Amino acid sequence: MNIKRNFQKIKNIYHLVKSITANFCFLFPSRKLTVIGVTGTNGKTTTAQIIGKVLEATGKKVAVYSTINFKIGDKKEVNKTKFTTQSAWSLQKFINKALKNNCQYLVLETSSHALDQFRVWGVDYNLAVITNITREHLDYHLTMEDYRKTKLKLFKTTANSWRRIQRIGIVNQDMEKFEDFILPGMDENYLFSIQNQKQIKGFEDCVKIGAEKIVEKDFKSQFLIQDEKFNLNLPGKFNIENALVGICVGISQGISLDKIKNKLAEIKNIAGRMDFVKNKKSLKIIIDYALTPDSMEKIGQMMKEFKTKNKGRLIWVFGSCGNRDQGKRPIMGEIVSKFADYTIVTNEDPYDENPIKIMEEIEKGISDKSKEKFSRITDRKKALKKAFEIAKKGDIILVTGKGAEENMMVGTKKLPWNDKDVIQDILNN
Repeated sequence: MNIKRNFQKIKNIYHLVKSITANFCFLFPSRKLTVIGVTGTNGKTTTAQIIGKVLEATGKKVAVYSTINFKIGDKKEVNKTKFTTQSAWSLQKFINKALKNNCQYLVLETSSHALDQFRVWGVDYNLAVITNITREHLDYHLTMEDYRKTKLKLFKTTANSWRRIQRIGIVNQDMEKFEDFILPGMDENYLFSIQNQKQIKGFEDCVKIGAEKIVEKDFKSQFLIQDEKFNLNLPGKFNIENALVGICVGISQGISLDKIKNKLAEIKNIAGRMDFVKNKKSLKIIIDYALTPDSMEKIGQMMKEFKTKNKGRLIWVFGSCGNRDQGKRPIMGEIVSKFADYTIVTNEDPYDENPIKIMEEIEKGISDKSKEKFSRITDRKKALKKAFEIAKKGDIILVTGKGAEENMMVGTKKLPWNDKDVIQDILNN
């Protein structure tokens, strides 16, 4: 196991050379921008989009670089690469373009792979955000400790920034070992929470932002921050956490709570993240990127509460990516079977793994595989069709794993695929 990790570290020297070259070629463009780095296991993309929206309240031009899109001001381009953080050359080229287009802020979704492989070397972060840390990428990092240390690199880079204007850390107080991310080199540290509103002993110097009096209804939510009422059109407590990051960033940049509140209320949806598909069949059709046990548990719990109120069933369509953490597959199966009334296991980016093998590993965690409760359908489109065949008025069809992705990886081939487009095609026919 250590041999594999050591080989990765040797290979990363190649990425470092590329990063150094790219930074010198583009003259370190990030040094002329205020850069907000967003890392974490779940919620990075939604959080990056929320931060970008909140920063618009400053009247300054904002660039966003994320898993779903590349945005400069009002211009958006879909990210079709399947990578959260691309190569150093592509990244520095984008930052340089943002600078030339008079952007003053850059929101940069930063993956653990990019941090470990030096793809973000030379990026001068001003603000570092950690959304959470749960099981993911253990095929690469091998241990949770290594994964955690890699995420911490973003905060150490920010705390050691050569710029003295702003060095800010924004940390989820509700995650395990949050204190590891409170670094003394920061000018300010923010803690956000939906669970504990009290100031924690030993962290009195941190700015505390906690959501109070949370109310969830009809896939929307309300909460209070310092007696200011916020309305969020994004469902789930996990999205309240994502919104709290946006609030912390806004406050750190001198934006009033009133302006932040108005900007958050403008967000209607995030592509591929709890994304509702309109239909005439009286169904709740939801697409989400959830592909970790933690994110699936949270969505499952939210669906359970909604089912209880509306007396519908949950039909859950999902799979697991090939060449990735195999240990999480039966855990995912167990979580889905706990919440779903009908489970459909299907194909999802197998790469060069056997799709049947992947699905069989998921099935090990599924408790009831009777025909009344379960189907395994390799063809993802047929799996979605099956969901509509068995769905009745008031049911929820939940499709997870791919979100807004534009392709599916089969071997080395990148085949066109978008869950929402396929679902709309099925509905139209």
